[in-house]
Amino acid sequence: MTVVHIRNVDIVTLDAASTIVPHGTVVVRDGRIAYVGPGPTDMSPAPDEAPDEVVDGRGRALLPGFFNGHCHSPMTFERGWAEDLPFDRWLNEKMWVAESALTPDDVEWGARLAACEMIRGGIVGFNDHYFHMDRVAAVVRESGMRAALAWCVFGIGAQSEVGPGFEGTLEWIAELNEQGENQGRVRALLGPHSPYVCPPEFLRRVAEVAHDRGLGVHLHVAESEEQVAQSLARHGRRPVQHVDALGLLDAPGGCVVAHGLALDVDDTAVLAAKGVHVAHCPITYMKLAMPFPPLAARLDAGVRVCLGTDGPASNSDLDMFAVMRQTVLMEKYQTRDPARLAGDAPLRMATRNGALALGFVRSGSIEVGAAADLILVNLDAPHMRPRHDLVANLVHAAKAADVTDVMVDGQWLMRGRTLCTLDEERILYEAERRALDMVRRGQHQLRTYRS
Repeated sequence: MTVVHIRNVDIVTLDAASTIVPHGTVVVRDGRIAYVGPGPTDMSPAPDEAPDEVVDGRGRALLPGFFNGHCHSPMTFERGWAEDLPFDRWLNEKMWVAESALTPDDVEWGARLAACEMIRGGIVGFNDHYFHMDRVAAVVRESGMRAALAWCVFGIGAQSEVGPGFEGTLEWIAELNEQGENQGRVRALLGPHSPYVCPPEFLRRVAEVAHDRGLGVHLHVAESEEQVAQSLARHGRRPVQHVDALGLLDAPGGCVVAHGLALDVDDTAVLAAKGVHVAHCPITYMKLAMPFPPLAARLDAGVRVCLGTDGPASNSDLDMFAVMRQTVLMEKYQTRDPARLAGDAPLRMATRNGALALGFVRSGSIEVGAAADLILVNLDAPHMRPRHDLVANLVHAAKAADVTDVMVDGQWLMRGRTLCTLDEERILYEAERRALDMVRRGQHQLRTYRS
C-alpha cells in the first residue's frame, strides 16, 4: 500500500459544493483519494500514519487533472505543416498527402510526443480518434495516462482503411477485454469517421456491434451547414437525426460526438435526451474559420459538453488551459453576456465532464474515493497574483507551463516539471526526424501518382 500526503496546498475540489480548502491536505492511498481537508501545517508525518511520501504544496493549487474530450494525438507530426488555409484545402492538399505515407511507427512516436505535451499541460486522459490505436494504447501504458481510443474506420472498402478495417479493430478490442485493460486506464470505443463519409449500412453495423458488446462510439457529426444540407439530400434527415435513427446515439458504452456545430432545436433535444457527450474544440474552429454558434442553447438544454483540443494539425497544440479560456471568452462574446460560463463551470467542463465522456466515472473531482488523477499548479508567478479569486486565476490566467506535478491513479507522471515515465529527449529527436520523413514520403507519393 502506497500512501502520499500532499500538504499545505490550496485544494480546488470541484465537488458538488465547489469546496475550496486553503492550506489543506490530500491523502492518496493506493491510487485513490483517502482524505481531503485540513491537515498538519508542518511536513512531519501524522502520528496515526507514516506516509511513503510527503509533498509540500505551498504556493500550489491542487485540482483534478484535465481530460481532453476529442483529439487526434498522433497528428503532432503535422503541426505547423498546413497553415493559413480554409478547411477543404487544409484537408485535401495537406492532411491527406501527409497521412498517405503514415506508418504504425509514425503513429506511435506522434502519440509519444503528444503524451509529453499533454502531461506537461496537466492532461491526465485523452479521447483519441485516429489510426493504429494498438500503438497508441502502448503509449498510454508507457506514459501512465488514461485514454479512450477509437480506431477510425470508414466502411467504404478495404483500400480506404488505415489498418485492418472494422473487423480487425474488433479483434484488437477483444484482446483488450481479455487482458482486462478495457476496464482500466485504457478504454476502447468504436470509431466510425462520420455520417458524411460512412455509408448508412456500415453505421448500422457499428451500432449493432456496440449494442452486442456493450461498447461506446466516438465520431464526428454536423461540423458544418454544408454537411447538414448533404445529409438532408442523401438521407432525408439532418446528421444528428440520421445517426440517431441508425442506433449510434444509444450505444451502451456512451456516445461522444465531436464538434456538433450545425445543430437545430430538435438536434439539441435529441442529444440531451440520449445523454450524448459533445466535444467542443473552439481553437480549431477559429483557426480554420469554421462558423460555430454559442454553447448556450446546448448547455441550457442539458447537453453534456466537454472540451477538446482537436488535433495539433489544426489547433497546433494540446493545451487545455488555452481551450478552456477560449471557450469562456467566445461564449461571453457571442452571447453578449459576461455572466455566461461563470465561476468553476469551465473547469468542470475540462475535468469532470471530460472524464465522464471518456468513461472514467471516478475521475474529475478531489473527493474521498475518487481516482487520484490530479495536478499541482504554480501560484507563485506574476500572472497568478494577486489572488482575489483562485478559480478565476486558474480559468483566465493560468498557463500549461504553470503545471508542476501530475499524478494519475496515484502514480507521478511529472514531478517538478520533469517527466517521470517518458524519455522526452529521445521522443523529441525521433518525432522531429520521423515527422519530416513522413511528409517527404507523402509528397513523393503524390508526385508519383500524378505523373
